[in-house]
Amino acid sequence: PPSPASMARWRDRSGGVLLGLAAGDRNGGPTEFAVRLAESLAERSAFDRDDALGRYVAWWREGAFDTGPVAALVLEQVACGVPVDKAVAQADRELGGQTAGCNPAHRAAPLAMAASLDDDVLADCALREAALTHAHPLAGDVAAAVVGLCRALVRGYGWGAALSMAAHSRLPATVRALQPTGSSKRLSRGGFAPDVLQAAVHFVTAHASFDAALTASLAFAGPANY
Repeated sequence: PPSPASMARWRDRSGGVLLGLAAGDRNGGPTEFAVRLAESLAERSAFDRDDALGRYVAWWREGAFDTGPVAALVLEQVACGVPVDKAVAQADRELGGQTAGCNPAHRAAPLAMAASLDDDVLADCALREAALTHAHPLAGDVAAAVVGLCRALVRGYGWGAALSMAAHSRLPATVRALQPTGSSKRLSRGGFAPDVLQAAVHFVTAHASFDAALTASLAFAGPANY
């Protein structure tokens, strides 16, 4: 069994996942999604797709904000009784397949915090969670990479090792996004999931502290700061 000291480190690093997301979130939606997922994971001691969706829909009915256009289309339909898989497919058609956004990568981070989830199921959980709103495979794949990266860091691996672990079994575009660019000139400010991951990796790699990385990312991307 893990020692009290190792459990304390796990709790501290896991809490840092959510606190870090909240610190970088200038509009609120990613944190709102993530908190609801974290509450579901805590209460169910597992990833319960239907329970997570129910919490997202309840938030939508309460007046959700900053959900992103893809999730907004889906949650609006689900709140009206449309089955989620049908709503996801319809949103993907309406948006011409442009559903590879970063929303799942933002909100799925609490999966990495859940000690009840073994490392070898995290990617599948992230893919299934992303599919609640985003049909494009890259949305889920980048979310899986983020969750894997966060879990490796929670376990105490160094940054370079964590990046390598996160790239395991991921799609080529995701693998490329996990490779530090060395220059912000190659980064995009948009919400395409691989671009968002690439920018995040760049700013963490290029700076020695969280505050410095966050300040630089905000200066680069502005208030939206995908």
